[in-house]
Amino acid sequence: MSGAAAIPETTGVNPGWRVTFAGLGINLALGVLYTWSVIAAGVPEAWHWDQSSKAWPYSIACLVFCLVMVPAGRMQDKMGPRLVATIGGILVGLGLIMASLTGLYMPQYSLAGFIIGFGFLAGAGIGFGYASATPPAVKWFPPNKTGLVAGLVVSGFGLASVYAAPLAKWLTETYSLTTMVMVFGIGFLFVVVILAQLLTPPPDGYVAPGTPPKPATTGGPTRKDEFTPLEMLRTWQFWALWFMYACGAGAGLMVISVAQKLGAGKTIGALEAGTIMVVTLAIGNGAGRIIAGMMCDRFGRKMTMAIFFIAQAVMVMLLSLSGTVSVLGSGVMMAIIAALVGANYGSNLALFPVATKRYYGLKNFGMNYGLVFTAWGVGGFMLAKFAGWVYDGKILEAWQGSFDFAYYTSAILLVLAAIMTFIVSQPKTLTSAEEKPQPVSAGGGGAR
Repeated sequence: MSGAAAIPETTGVNPGWRVTFAGLGINLALGVLYTWSVIAAGVPEAWHWDQSSKAWPYSIACLVFCLVMVPAGRMQDKMGPRLVATIGGILVGLGLIMASLTGLYMPQYSLAGFIIGFGFLAGAGIGFGYASATPPAVKWFPPNKTGLVAGLVVSGFGLASVYAAPLAKWLTETYSLTTMVMVFGIGFLFVVVILAQLLTPPPDGYVAPGTPPKPATTGGPTRKDEFTPLEMLRTWQFWALWFMYACGAGAGLMVISVAQKLGAGKTIGALEAGTIMVVTLAIGNGAGRIIAGMMCDRFGRKMTMAIFFIAQAVMVMLLSLSGTVSVLGSGVMMAIIAALVGANYGSNLALFPVATKRYYGLKNFGMNYGLVFTAWGVGGFMLAKFAGWVYDGKILEAWQGSFDFAYYTSAILLVLAAIMTFIVSQPKTLTSAEEKPQPVSAGGGGAR
């Protein structure tokens, strides 16, 4: 193929698989964010954190994570993924170490220490690392593998709690919360920095084998394939995607933030259900990303999104009934529901990168997806805080001690998002006569 960099013939293996699994490994470390409910459950009573206080470090981490994705995505586009991911690993490690030291030596300022360390520093580090993991991987593959590859890379983030939640619980119970956070900080610093060195993007001019040829132009205007961030922001489709992402991610993050609490007082066999709830949610979270990516490649993005949005609305309504319908309130059923909530939530992290690539191209994918991803943080921040405020009776006192009103609210938003999937269409911005269509980028054309 003229102008395309060839894959080494000696192995016949796409180098993108190495990049894909390095990105997956990085996300397995960065997914410490999803263990927050276990961390919060281990906060000593002497620190005097109430439920809404426990939501602050997590909510701020989500918000900072998504905001940092914008400049981190831009840096990834311009400077490459290795440097940006390395910065992410350093910030995550230092943030957790700072939180640990504050809790150990200045417990009266523990909340502030965790807000700064876990919320701001680790949240920023997660943004740098996450922004660098997916773009170099998807650029190695043709459109019909975009969903699968994106799903594999981001599945690590969702699956992290499978090992991190029980490990965090064991370290906290055996030693202390501050020891656990310190161990995670040091470990993740080294893991992310080492794996970051494997994030190699394809060379300029590379076209993935299997990429369909670009249709020949007839001299008239053609659909624009590559959008700058400013051009993307001028399309109504961006704002529609943003709203849908905020609804889908916000509902899942709200449940993740209180997953340990959902299992309080329940058992599965002889085991307490709290940690099991976090682990099953994480398994669903990771699996949902891979399944959604495969379904997207097979059935199309719109249908796949609608299915997962509606399924999530059903799951959060079942959670609202768990206090009154005895069979739904059992430990086993709550764990099953948690896994399905995780799967539906995880689908967003695979589907919205595909939508961004499909609508706006790969040239500015890092920053463009960073802008779309702000919806994840805003949705998670607002609904997680909203659930905490309602539970503590700080708003809507009639619902104090319950998450039900937050569930009802998120279910309505999810139904609206499902409806919007069939309204959003490919941006109609056209190239002008003097703006010549650009050559096909790696993976150009996107998944359906």
